[in-house]
Amino acid sequence: MLKKLVNRYGEKILAWATFITMFLALYMALVYAPTEKTMGDIQRLFYFHVASAWLGMLAFFVVFLSSILYLIKREKKWDNYAYTSAEIGVIFTTIVLVTGPIWARPIWQTWWTWDPRLTTTLIMWFLYIAYVKIRSSLHEDDKRSRYAAVFGILAFTDVPIVFFSIRWWRTMHPGAIVSGSGLALAPDMKLAFYMSLLAFTLLYLLLMVKGSRIETLRAKITALKETLR
Repeated sequence: MLKKLVNRYGEKILAWATFITMFLALYMALVYAPTEKTMGDIQRLFYFHVASAWLGMLAFFVVFLSSILYLIKREKKWDNYAYTSAEIGVIFTTIVLVTGPIWARPIWQTWWTWDPRLTTTLIMWFLYIAYVKIRSSLHEDDKRSRYAAVFGILAFTDVPIVFFSIRWWRTMHPGAIVSGSGLALAPDMKLAFYMSLLAFTLLYLLLMVKGSRIETLRAKITALKETLR
């Protein structure tokens, strides 16, 4: 009973915290943060673009870790966590691939270029769409989960390549905003970025909670159908 109450009210608190921080993130990105001198207002996409990119890579790390734990323990919850996180990661990476070209168009004079960072991110997006497809298409539950887990582990090899691409190769993409001296942003921009990162992190956690519950219920329904056959 106590656990149910904690879960119920904890999720409500998380939902409200997500809503409030997302509202604040929008305000701080679009109103509070100063206009960047070189790029102008289009640079405001930065707060959503970078936060989505970080959370997308975090989501795929959760897929990687959960897939390993599933293969070791064979507990269904880890498979559900991996699948849910992969779906969320695809959503965040889609935001990255949409906001990136919109931001780049007036700066680079083109919507897309086969830049190392852009190309490896696109490959990452396709890999995790493939993971979701594998995880949702096979009918044999154990085989489906095992195949998806192995693929999820292998697919993660592209994530560090995406992260280090701007350090390894010459690229048109802006350099890393984090250096040895900290975050390379003006104080007000830094605050707006932190708020955006917090909002997207809470959104990820909320989607994980709800998505994992849906997957658990779906598994129970499938098991019940098999029993009634």
